[in-house]
Amino acid sequence: MGLRARLTHTWDLTPPEAQALQCWLAQRVQLTPLSAVKTVAGLDVSVRAGKGRAAAVVWHLTAQCVVETAFFEGPVAFPYIPGLLSFREVPLLLAVLERLKGTPDVLMVDAQGIAHPRRCGLATHLGVLLDHPALGVAKSRLIGHHEEPALEKGSWTPLYDHGEVIGAVVRTRAGVRPVYVSAGHRITLEDAIALTLRCTTRFRLPEPTRLADQLSRKA
Repeated sequence: MGLRARLTHTWDLTPPEAQALQCWLAQRVQLTPLSAVKTVAGLDVSVRAGKGRAAAVVWHLTAQCVVETAFFEGPVAFPYIPGLLSFREVPLLLAVLERLKGTPDVLMVDAQGIAHPRRCGLATHLGVLLDHPALGVAKSRLIGHHEEPALEKGSWTPLYDHGEVIGAVVRTRAGVRPVYVSAGHRITLEDAIALTLRCTTRFRLPEPTRLADQLSRKA
């Protein structure tokens, strides 16, 4: 079954063209509440020597276990440019999502959603192309400013950019460095925060993306 893109575009773009496309995609973002969620697909890509390995790990929220995994390897054509990461990785993620037998309810990406200079990080780019709920859970901040959240698990503070709330700084473990959560597409920030915390067990990173990171790095 898997997921297939409903919106397509050329990937043979110059950096200025890619930035213009991000602005166009950002206008199509919908930040709407989630319906019932049973499964979350964690997504990550590792790149070595011009080749990328995309991994998908589908996590069952109630059972708190992995129900499916998939990976895809292929060339990476777009150069590494800060702010344009999605043009390197989204083609690989689209391919790995087509390999899944089931259709996950939400996509959780180890990247940014709208917490991006043009409001179109990797999670947003992917979510809009698929027209599917997606959020970003990043290990570090790309843009914006924030207050430090309290030390307790579940504490969070807004991430601002020019007065606009673009994400949240979420403490997933007591006393441990927070993660940066942002809506990608067809999800609210509040739902993205709640889902991140529901998927977090003993580690700083939520299980879907933590396990996808491990799978993407396997030789």
